[in-house]
Amino acid sequence: MPGTTSTSSSNSQPPAVYSGRSVFGQTPTFDLETFSNRDFIVKDFVETLSDSAVPPNRKSGPANQANAFDPKPFIRTFENALNRMVEISGDLEHRENELSAAVRRAEVQHGRAMQSAKTGLDEAMAKFESLDSSLSGNDQNSVTRAVKIGQKLEELDRQRICAHDTRFLIQCWLEVSERGELFLLEDKRRQGGGENKVHCAKIARQLLKISQRLDQQSWPQANGASIHVNGVNGGPNPNKKKRRHNTRELIEKFSENLEKDLLKSFDEFYRRENFDGMHECAKVLHDFNSGASVIGAFVNQHQFFIDRSQLITEEVGGDPESWERLADPDAQPPGVEPSLQALIEEVKIVVQEESTIIKRAFPYAEQVMTKFLQRVFQQSIQQRLEMVLEKANTVSSLTFLRSLQAARSAISTLIDDLKMHGLIESPEPASPQITMVLDQQFDDLFVPYFAGSTYIEREKRNLEELYSSLLFKFTIFHSRRRKAPTTLMKSLAKSGSEMLASARDAYVERLDSSDLAPAQKKMLLRIAGLKDAENANAQTEIEVSSEDGVLSTTNAKRMLKWLAEAVGRGLELNGGNETARDVSALLHILITNMAEIYLETALDAANDLAASQETASKSEPDLSYIPTLKPAITIMHLLSTFIHTILLPLATSNISIRKEMTRSTTQTLESLENKVNTILQHTIDVILNWTSRLLSNQKKTDFRPRDDPAAIVQNTYTDLLQTQPCQTVSTFLSRLHPLFLTSLTPGPNLTAFFTELAIGFRALLLTHFQKFQ
Repeated sequence: MPGTTSTSSSNSQPPAVYSGRSVFGQTPTFDLETFSNRDFIVKDFVETLSDSAVPPNRKSGPANQANAFDPKPFIRTFENALNRMVEISGDLEHRENELSAAVRRAEVQHGRAMQSAKTGLDEAMAKFESLDSSLSGNDQNSVTRAVKIGQKLEELDRQRICAHDTRFLIQCWLEVSERGELFLLEDKRRQGGGENKVHCAKIARQLLKISQRLDQQSWPQANGASIHVNGVNGGPNPNKKKRRHNTRELIEKFSENLEKDLLKSFDEFYRRENFDGMHECAKVLHDFNSGASVIGAFVNQHQFFIDRSQLITEEVGGDPESWERLADPDAQPPGVEPSLQALIEEVKIVVQEESTIIKRAFPYAEQVMTKFLQRVFQQSIQQRLEMVLEKANTVSSLTFLRSLQAARSAISTLIDDLKMHGLIESPEPASPQITMVLDQQFDDLFVPYFAGSTYIEREKRNLEELYSSLLFKFTIFHSRRRKAPTTLMKSLAKSGSEMLASARDAYVERLDSSDLAPAQKKMLLRIAGLKDAENANAQTEIEVSSEDGVLSTTNAKRMLKWLAEAVGRGLELNGGNETARDVSALLHILITNMAEIYLETALDAANDLAASQETASKSEPDLSYIPTLKPAITIMHLLSTFIHTILLPLATSNISIRKEMTRSTTQTLESLENKVNTILQHTIDVILNWTSRLLSNQKKTDFRPRDDPAAIVQNTYTDLLQTQPCQTVSTFLSRLHPLFLTSLTPGPNLTAFFTELAIGFRALLLTHFQKFQ
């Protein structure tokens, strides 16, 4: 039917879905793949079935459009589609059953395979445990046999290697001794590789030993002669011809060329940062000559040392103000000298960076790291440290000591940082060997400055210079005050005058010394309050006032501060077994200057003045020395507290020295306290003597009643009872009371003084009143 065929072409549907055309529509044909397609949509599928149910002749023409709806084609189409879907569902269920049966069969087969594998594994584990137990000692015979077999194999391997090396060694010796050539070694060296070069180095060393044994002609004797000997028994063999080749020179030349090539290769690898190549060359050179040449080349040609060698002649500069602060004992030290600090920071960076290179480039990194650290400390740091300390020594003793302390602290911090970094052990802390090297280098840097009593003598000399400068005008004032001894007590006090003179003369001699730096002389003169050294020499021209001879708690605190700085510096720099001895020496300086020269001199002056007032009968006694007691007692308290708090605890490690220090301190403080008590006793005697002198002016008529009525009216009854001596004594004692309140610290001492004075005054009054009964 051509007409039907043409209509079907114009209304085509998806392929493999429908087949055949009729007046009642198409019969739907589809399979499982239709529903398995990803693009399958139920709505589209139903619409397609609906379209196929309408015959083509009813889809065109106006007459067809007017016909009523006919459901029969749709019913037949959907019945056919439903039947087809039932068929497909049955096929799908059949396939599902087949697959389920296949899965069950596969599971059964897999279970059987797993059971078989488990059985095989159990058998293998049992055999392994049996073998392990036999080797671990349960079967001693098996262990012994295994060990013997291993040892035998190792021995055979060593014998094989030894035989091969011996054969090669003999060939090389015959070649060099008979033909004067080393082609075999040269060929092996050209092959490259670390093992071949190491082998060449070993063969070269063995050839030298053979040459020394068999070819003694190449080895001159001590007297310059050469002896021809037989290589077998060592005896002379005059019939044998002389060798034409000097084996020693040939072998040494080969060794030298091998070493140069290796060093050249190492340098090239270093510049290209080829650490594997460096490692290989370093390994060969270590087996060749223990690595001395490659270590020397690596360290000596390092850019850090080349740059530093050009800067080593650079003088130590620094800010002049910083040097002045270092020389000023009252100023806070600025810290490490800038060039030394810069070097320390550079060393820290360079060493940490190079440790990484050394670790990767050398199989014996610890040995190389040791050499590198020794070179860094012994060349760079030590030279700069010496230059800084030499410069500091030209400024003043205190500048040297402070610079030494700052440098040691900075280098100690550097050592600690390197240990914590670990260097070749990074990120772990440094190994015990590297730690020992760092500690040794640190100790070696400062050994010259702490050998014997060098350090403590510098500290003592510095303190003596500072104390002498501070007390110079004080000693001048009191040396002028003292006169020639005319009494027994003045003769006993002559020793104190001699001490002042010796201290003053020592200070003037020190200022005249040529080894005293100008900056230090300037600082000492400033502390002494002088303008130039000529004034110190001309003692009679030095202008001193009464204030220069008075005790000052400020000066005492300065002296204690300077000594405390010296003690702290000594503990940091030279702490150890000699601490007690050093502290004892510093205590001696403190007692000599503060207690004997300063306190005792001022108290002796006050005592002399108090004693001289006991015999004064014409004028009111001079008690101007009383204000001296308060600063004297305050300084004594400061001195005692400083010694017992700081110095004595540091001498605990040495009982004998501590006992001596305690005894010396006790004697000094008791002596000072006795002097204060003596002054107070003299003062009481002076007051009572003058009071007695005032009371002696009392007249017998003073106590008679007055007969003048006008006088009685004008004056009160109390005023009538007062006499002239009474008013004079009352006025005198009224002036003394505020003086002692301000001059003596309120406490038991002041109460005891007033009590003693009141008792003495009461006794005078009783005696006085008895005269007028």
